[in-house]
Amino acid sequence: MALELVVPSVGESVTEVEIGDWLKQPGDPVRKDEAVVVMETDKATMEIFAPADGTLGRQFKRKGEKVAVGEVVGTIETDATPAGPVPAPGTKSAATAAPPPAGPAAEPRVMPAAARAAARAGLKAEEIPGTGPGGRVLKEDVRRAIEARTPPAPAAEPAPGPEAPPPAGREEEVVPMSLLRRKIAERLLQAQNTMALLTTFNEVDMSAVMALRAQFQEKFQERYQVKLGFMSFFVKATIEALKEVPALNAEIRGPSIVYRNYFDIGVAIGGGRGLVVPVLRHAERLSFAEIEVAIGDFARRARENKLKPDELAGGTFTITNGGVYGSLLSTPLINPPQSGVLGMHAIQERPVARDGQVVIRPMMYLALTYDHRLVDGREAVTFLRRIKDLVENPSRMLLEV
Repeated sequence: MALELVVPSVGESVTEVEIGDWLKQPGDPVRKDEAVVVMETDKATMEIFAPADGTLGRQFKRKGEKVAVGEVVGTIETDATPAGPVPAPGTKSAATAAPPPAGPAAEPRVMPAAARAAARAGLKAEEIPGTGPGGRVLKEDVRRAIEARTPPAPAAEPAPGPEAPPPAGREEEVVPMSLLRRKIAERLLQAQNTMALLTTFNEVDMSAVMALRAQFQEKFQERYQVKLGFMSFFVKATIEALKEVPALNAEIRGPSIVYRNYFDIGVAIGGGRGLVVPVLRHAERLSFAEIEVAIGDFARRARENKLKPDELAGGTFTITNGGVYGSLLSTPLINPPQSGVLGMHAIQERPVARDGQVVIRPMMYLALTYDHRLVDGREAVTFLRRIKDLVENPSRMLLEV
């Protein structure tokens, strides 16, 4: 019996997706709820899962092809007997399988290895004459069909000019850009071309936060089943700073400025297929523990390509932490139409002056990139200074002073 692999709904605003990698090839065994094919949107990557145990039958769409929500992209064979005609590519999930042909056939007409070879070569295995027992199509039959289809190569002649093959050791590989990567490139270019971007810097002494984490880490983790990280401190400090400098939580919309009285904070996370920015909705209402739990969940599902497009949409301000990759200093780019982005960086012990003495402290550089059309330099400096004060004195966040 053939079951259809159908593109599920992935969000209200998404009507079309792009086929990514096929994780299984025709003839490969699959288990129920096992990922079979990756889908890509301009915001996230997701997977289509097998509806039942069986083997992958047909692949109607190749990597890079666009398909609509509800469209059939392949089939799962749930037993050894083919289920009759399969729907043509591009059909919706409405076809019903014809009854299996009568007869004692206990094995499929196309052997799994032959099906895989035919799929790779772009051939229809069912149309290849079989030489196996009972007319079954073998891998050797597919190989002969490929050789018969391929015309003999003409005598090699040196290609003129730049079309000559590259010398050994200088080969190139051309890989199509994923839909997600194309969208990231488009938005970054949009930010560069449409905004008056400026970056200001400051540095923060992380001693107090690190001491607080060391003091309460064990109890915090025991109670909430999650580690107390740095990000929750910076999310809390950012919200307080945005309250003081509301222009950084606003956006330009046509000839108007839209100020928001809520704080949807995007947190940049390195996913399996690129940088994603899931959003903490109403972050001002979340506790330290709720922020850490939410970010941990985002990170796990980003690695598994299971973030939903709705979780990546919107956001009033973004925080990105290049320090997890070792970045000491950078100028982050804004995620339009937001007006600012805060960049955190690696913590490094450095000599600093304190009360006339040179001491070693764990220091972090902070960078704020802002849209100068909306935010003045004075406001940008005030914002970073407020974050510095709160992180260096974390008790002020609890007392809101």
